[in-house]
Amino acid sequence: MSVIPFGSRVKVWGNAERICTTFRVLRQLAAGLFKAGFHDYNRDAVKGKILPCPGGVTIVYNQPGGGGYTALGEGLAESGVLEAVAAVAAALREMGYQTERLALNPPLKAATSVVSSLRTGLFFNLFEGFEGLPDSEAAIARAIEKTGISFTGCPPEAIALAGDKVAAARLLVEAGIAVPGFWDVTGAGDGEIPLELPCIVKPAGEHASHGLSESSVVTDMASLSHKVAELQERYGGAIVEEFIDGRELSVLVMGNRTLRVLPVSEIAYDLPPSLPRLLTFDAKWRPESAYYRGTSPVCPASLSPAELGAVVPIAKRVFRLFGCSGYARVDLRQDREGNFRVIDVNPNPDLSPSAGAARQACAGGLKYPQFIAAIVRLALEGRADES
Repeated sequence: MSVIPFGSRVKVWGNAERICTTFRVLRQLAAGLFKAGFHDYNRDAVKGKILPCPGGVTIVYNQPGGGGYTALGEGLAESGVLEAVAAVAAALREMGYQTERLALNPPLKAATSVVSSLRTGLFFNLFEGFEGLPDSEAAIARAIEKTGISFTGCPPEAIALAGDKVAAARLLVEAGIAVPGFWDVTGAGDGEIPLELPCIVKPAGEHASHGLSESSVVTDMASLSHKVAELQERYGGAIVEEFIDGRELSVLVMGNRTLRVLPVSEIAYDLPPSLPRLLTFDAKWRPESAYYRGTSPVCPASLSPAELGAVVPIAKRVFRLFGCSGYARVDLRQDREGNFRVIDVNPNPDLSPSAGAARQACAGGLKYPQFIAAIVRLALEGRADES
């Protein structure tokens, strides 16, 4: 069946009955697109114009070092920020912006002092935190905010909240948003956990799949206790969640007062039966691994209008609930009953050209420089709390 593009001229030949039938088809098609969530994404509205930025743009990021993550064999995730920095800088230059880079190093107090003394037209915030100091991600965002200078991305409160997975899960539950059953192991005794196995054990304050491996999914209490103790020693805290072995979706939301959802992405798993369907550290960062070879993104995801109609409002609601601005990502999994549960909120997702956010932008018709331009424009136009 051929589809007539909206906005084109249509000649309808025949009698009145045929004309009415044609309009009914067009009306049904429009209703289907609305229910599917395509009304939430308007490529031209996202593109917009390039706004002037006197004073230039300063890209803030964490300088990769040879600290704790490297010792754990996870230094690749931290060094990945350099790809985003180079790509963002090139995109900004293409738009005509004067650009400089600011690489921050610990200690945190010295880094915040450097940020506080800087004068620029806009901070492009790519800072992901110092090794072993997950709270530093929000601390630098707070230092940037205190300068009074516009900055890209989410405010420090949203970053801090999402960085505490236990607090984030509690907030979602209080708001009536479905999440996997979870258990805060902090201060817990050795009694039975209030969850059914299998469960997944995650670091309570990390991102970029740090600490996630095939052993993260546990099927017995001995394995669970061992994994909790391991993550508490390595990362300072852990959270235990019910393992939802369903479809995994990523939803990128952009906006301040008006929110738009880019095409939804899905993680497709083609793994040996012995490996749990999980986006592990290896799946993201080690090309030689079975997880990397057996994990691939599909964007746009193949979702029914009903499924999109469920996912899009959840993502928007979470964005508002966490106080996000500019852009943020919401990850969900589908349970056995077909319901979607939020498994992660990322107010500072990777902006590398090879990462999910850029892929979703591309699927929506935005070239990488246009995507970065949209992020800059949202920062310069003002934050959600100023509306």
